[in-house]
Amino acid sequence: MHDGNDLSSDDGQEVVIRKRRKGIYILPNLFTLAALFGGFYAVVMAMNGRFDQAAVGVFCAMVLDSLDGRVARMTNTQSAFGEQMDSLSDMVSFGAAPALIAYEWALKGLGRWGWIAAFVYCACAMLRLARFNVNTGVVDKRFFQGLPSPAAAALVTGLIWIVTDSGIRGTDYLLGVSIPWIMFGLALYAGLTMVTNVPFYSFKDVSMKKSVPFAAIVLIALGIAVINIHPPTVLFGMFVIYGLSGYAVYGWRKAKGQRTSVISTSTEEPEERGMHR
Repeated sequence: MHDGNDLSSDDGQEVVIRKRRKGIYILPNLFTLAALFGGFYAVVMAMNGRFDQAAVGVFCAMVLDSLDGRVARMTNTQSAFGEQMDSLSDMVSFGAAPALIAYEWALKGLGRWGWIAAFVYCACAMLRLARFNVNTGVVDKRFFQGLPSPAAAALVTGLIWIVTDSGIRGTDYLLGVSIPWIMFGLALYAGLTMVTNVPFYSFKDVSMKKSVPFAAIVLIALGIAVINIHPPTVLFGMFVIYGLSGYAVYGWRKAKGQRTSVISTSTEEPEERGMHR
C-alpha cells in the first residue's frame, strides 16, 4: 500500500514523491535569539538599578540584530519564519526595553507624563516595525522610511549610558535642565521620528563581498580606536548625528525640488495616500 503521494507512471511503475520536511535554520536565528536576550537582559538590569548595564544590553542587541540578516543572506538561509522572529525580537529589544528602561531611570518622576512618553515611544516602535514589514517590497533599499528602531533605541539608552557613566542620576539636573524632562523630549523625538516618512540612509548598498581600498581598512581601524576612547560619548554622538541626518536629507531634497519619499509604489496597507510626495 502507498499513501496519497504515490503517482503511477505511463509504464505502470509507481513513483513515490516524498514531502520535504520543513525545518528552521539555526545560524541566523541564533543571532536573533541572542539579540532578544540582550533586550531581556537590559530590562532585568534596569529593574535592579544597573542602568549602565541595561544600556550596554540594548547596544549589544543592536549589533547582533544587524548581523542576523546579513548572515542569513550570506548563507542563503532566509525564511519567512526568521523574518517574523526578527521583527518580534526587535519589538522587545528596541521597543519595550528602551521604554521600560527610560521610565525606570527618569520618566517615573514625571508621573502621568512619564508613562505617556514611554508608551508613545513603545507604540511608535510597534507601528514602525509593522509598516516596515508591509512596505519591505516597495521602499528604496538605500533608505529607511523613518528612523529605524535600533537607532531610536540607541538614542534613548545612549543618553542613559553617558549620564549614568558620569555619575549623574536620572532625577538630577543636566545643564540646568531636569533630566526627566530631557528624557521626555528625547523619547518623544525618537518615537515620532520612527513613524515619519523622513529618509534615513540604510547602508544596505554596502557589500561585504566586494573588495575595498586599503584606506577603508585603515579608516575602520581608526573608527574602532575612536570608539574605545570613551564608548558612551562616541556612540551616543554618532547616533545623535544619524538621528538628525534624515531631516537634513529631507530638507536638502525639498530645497532641490526632488522627491522626498522613499516609497516607489503605492501600497494598499496601511493606507498612506497623500503622504508620499
